[in-house]
Amino acid sequence: MKLFSATIMFTALFFNFSATAQTKKDSLSIVKKDTIITNKASFEKGKEYILGGITVSGLKKFSEETVRVFTGLNNGQLIKLPGDKLTSAIKKLYESKQFSNVDVYLSKIDNNTVYLLFDVLELPQLNNIKITGIKKGKAKELKKEAELKQGAMVTDNLIVTTKNYFTKKYTDKGFLKTKVNLDVKNDTSDVNTVNMNIFIDKGVKIKIKDITFIGNKALSGKKLRKAMKNTKEKLIGRFWKGSKYIEEDYQEDLESILDVYSRLGYRDARILSDNISWNENNTININIDLEEGRQYRFSEILFVGNKEYTDKQLQSYLKIEKGDVYNASVLKERVKGDGTPTSQDISTLYQDNGFLFSSVDAIETKVKNDSITVEIRVREDEKARIKKVTVSGNEKTNDHVLFRELRVKPGDLFSRSAIIRSIREIGQLGFFDTNVTPDVLPDYQNKTADIDFTVVEKGGSQIELQGGYGGGSFIGTLGLSFNNFSIKNILNKKAYKPLPMGDGQTLSLRLQTSRTYSTYSFSFTEPWLGGKKPKSLSFSVYSSNQYQFNFQTGDVNKNQSLSIIGASIGLGERLKWPDDYFQLSQSISYQALKSSDYSFGLAGLNLNNGTLNNLSYNISLSRNSAGPSLIFPTYGSEFTIGAKATFPYSLLSDKDYSDPDLEDTEKYKWLEYYKLNFKGKWYTAFTDKLVLMTNAEVGYLGHYNSELGDTPVERYFVGGDGIAQFQLDGRETIGLRGYENSGLSSAYGGTMYNKFQLELRYSITDAPSASIYTLGFLEAGNAYNNFNEYNPFDLKRAAGLGVRIFMPAFGLLGIDFAHGFDPLPGQSVKSGWQTHFIIGRQF
Repeated sequence: MKLFSATIMFTALFFNFSATAQTKKDSLSIVKKDTIITNKASFEKGKEYILGGITVSGLKKFSEETVRVFTGLNNGQLIKLPGDKLTSAIKKLYESKQFSNVDVYLSKIDNNTVYLLFDVLELPQLNNIKITGIKKGKAKELKKEAELKQGAMVTDNLIVTTKNYFTKKYTDKGFLKTKVNLDVKNDTSDVNTVNMNIFIDKGVKIKIKDITFIGNKALSGKKLRKAMKNTKEKLIGRFWKGSKYIEEDYQEDLESILDVYSRLGYRDARILSDNISWNENNTININIDLEEGRQYRFSEILFVGNKEYTDKQLQSYLKIEKGDVYNASVLKERVKGDGTPTSQDISTLYQDNGFLFSSVDAIETKVKNDSITVEIRVREDEKARIKKVTVSGNEKTNDHVLFRELRVKPGDLFSRSAIIRSIREIGQLGFFDTNVTPDVLPDYQNKTADIDFTVVEKGGSQIELQGGYGGGSFIGTLGLSFNNFSIKNILNKKAYKPLPMGDGQTLSLRLQTSRTYSTYSFSFTEPWLGGKKPKSLSFSVYSSNQYQFNFQTGDVNKNQSLSIIGASIGLGERLKWPDDYFQLSQSISYQALKSSDYSFGLAGLNLNNGTLNNLSYNISLSRNSAGPSLIFPTYGSEFTIGAKATFPYSLLSDKDYSDPDLEDTEKYKWLEYYKLNFKGKWYTAFTDKLVLMTNAEVGYLGHYNSELGDTPVERYFVGGDGIAQFQLDGRETIGLRGYENSGLSSAYGGTMYNKFQLELRYSITDAPSASIYTLGFLEAGNAYNNFNEYNPFDLKRAAGLGVRIFMPAFGLLGIDFAHGFDPLPGQSVKSGWQTHFIIGRQF
């Protein structure tokens, strides 16, 4: 089968237009139906002719008209012989990937009109593909992965790449003796079609028995094998890492070995040779011959060319002293950076302070015995300022929403950190894919730079669907969140696509219902009140009806109910001190809780047929430097410390709260309490895809008057998936996987809780259509009824695995398999395995 290429394509043109020597007239053989006609047709080189027609020979399945369409040539158009239009026509035929050879002949010339003949050789089409030697299901999967489809044109390249693909597919799984035989035969049932038969003999899986090092003295074989992250010896019980030989991974591991030596000062270490030997039991040995060389140390470290910063200031970033073991990798990281957004290095120091055109290089100037003298050569140049800042790719979101989040402005000194911070702020909006690409266009002559932030928009609205089981019934939530709303265009009919969007405001409608209760809520948030400063205004109203549930019979009595109507208004402000990651939020809320023959609250209380009032003030100080993504942060932290309190009415009242005749509805007419919360999360990235999230939180609900005691609302319910339920009575639902929903709290909720969590996350994909990551977690926590019961070491423990999928239209979806190691309160059997479905909620 003929393997065609662009070279052959152009050769075909000039080969068939063969010129006679040293004349302006050229002669061409007329080829028609495989017969060479002896008369000659002459044409003038470089002259334009009218194309009179095109005929095609060599066709088997295609029609002449199809080939004419592929060429792009039309009767009556002007054409040169030879010329660009004819060259382009042949190129288009090859690019269609339908032909293996194309020849062009001049069949007739009539004055200024020419007639061309295209002689083509069609590629055969693939009809039937059969893979044997493996299971049918796997064969179907491989066929799909290799993109072998009926109707594909069969080329030599397709045959070679298919065979190599299947071979590599199995050798990468450890089947090093895999053999793939591929046979192509004509299919007699149709014209110019072939069948492909593929036989795969994967053989047995080959494992690595021994990895042996020769010449290593400074480092043991054990340490060197540990440095090889991908290539491991066969070891019983190690299920998390297989023992297989993959060439690409093995070469990477050889580099890792040299990197370990380099970091310990053995800069001359090298691998003299490496080979594989086979054992009789289908295992292999890897033998690596090393030369370590001598260990080097830093001698003098000199700074040259620095004027903006002193040697002492630069040394505080370099952190390398005379006599330290020579480490080229660390030296490079301290001078050039480690590639992370939070890198602390000399180059970043300069680029954060306007020196866009600066350069910092570490040069070895002297090597004497085992000592190396290094010069840190700095070329500062002039400071650069930002000339123009633009954004592109935002089709729905208005420019001002993006510009107000950017930390780079025209006229500012260039700052790398400000650009990285801008990327993070755009990502935190939640309207765009996290892969924000800033394009820096430097102008060396004028010492300026233009910056364009290219964004990819994703859905700004979400359908919130939550589901879970708790309190004896299924709990479902339906919500609509418009996260990029524009209230100023609410009367503009043209802006409804389907709703007015683009100003970064949030409008939410939410319904939550179960057999025992239903809630309705509406909220609106303006993140930039007035449009000039990051001060937010939020407003919400809500209503809830909760019905009496009989835990013994499972019946619900809707004639006995607790209704809650409430509203809140809040202000938030981004602070500048201690830094502008801090946010101060304040709000005032009011709730009216009306009971109709409904029993709720603490045991022994009679709050039926009365109305309780809950007027509270909430203040919180938070710092959020996590980023760049909202869904999968890879660096930074989140902290919140907050307080919620009512007025201490009882301390100023003349009521005798110890009077047994005082009705509970009068006693708790105005609820009073204070509430303190702390939550903290840290994100530590091991790679760009592997991140450890550490979480710690604690809450305390207190009272002013011991005679009045704890409030019957605003309590903590710990355990389960963490999906909020009955949240309008102020309760907080704290997830602790591996246990029943709210199973670690008493029936009335706790007044204290704490929780600790380690969660290792691995990102599978961060595509705009769906972000997916897996996780493994360890958790511990508990709820306590009062301060006297509080014991920070009395914790309920759990561990498990899960997966999260974030789709812009639906939010976060997930499932967790968790094992609770301890029993629920009042039980003696440990909780065991629990499955939690997470919809619209993130831990």
